Amino acid sequence: MARRRKIGILGGTFDPIHLGHLVLAEQVKEKLKLDQVIFIPCSRSPHKTRQKLSPAQDRFRMTRLALEGNLGFSVSDIELKRKGLSYTVDTLKELEDLYPNSQMYFLTGSDVLNEFGTWKDPKQIYRLAKVVIATRPGFDEFDRRNRFAKKSIVVPITGIDVSSSEIRRRVKKGKSIKYLVPSRVEDFIRKKKLYQQ
Repeated sequence: MARRRKIGILGGTFDPIHLGHLVLAEQVKEKLKLDQVIFIPCSRSPHKTRQKLSPAQDRFRMTRLALEGNLGFSVSDIELKRKGLSYTVDTLKELEDLYPNSQMYFLTGSDVLNEFGTWKDPKQIYRLAKVVIATRPGFDEFDRRNRFAKKSIVVPITGIDVSSSEIRRRVKKGKSIKYLVPSRVEDFIRKKKLYQQ
């Protein structure tokens, strides 16, 4: 019988995608021997309903540009096509049909654990995928007795202390974002004049 492919799923607004996202995906891929990591920009996150997002196509393009040259990474517009709020459980169901005979690994940070109980159908998420909690130094404080933490795979990563909101702030103030995002993404942000308002 053929070995099941191991596919990592990393979702987010990716507004913009940055080196922290890429380091997380690369290190988890290596440690868990994943065949592929699929980056999935969301249409609208149910947890960030107040945040005004950049156009979906711009976020998709930035993600694709960031992944160029890494054959183990790909990007999917599955949630952008679906429109409306993006629920992880719906995406995992769709991916299960698209990738039969694969084991899904849903990658996320430890900061998500405290709100996981408020997500749509968390039990089903754990049935559809192995949930991987990536922890980084200084940001790995979470209750290991948490019922979701107990069922998850915890993977320590090096991590980079950078966030999309910090990058947006820096662009707005005219500050450099060099070495915080891939150079192709930096060029795209400049060309499209994103985050200047």
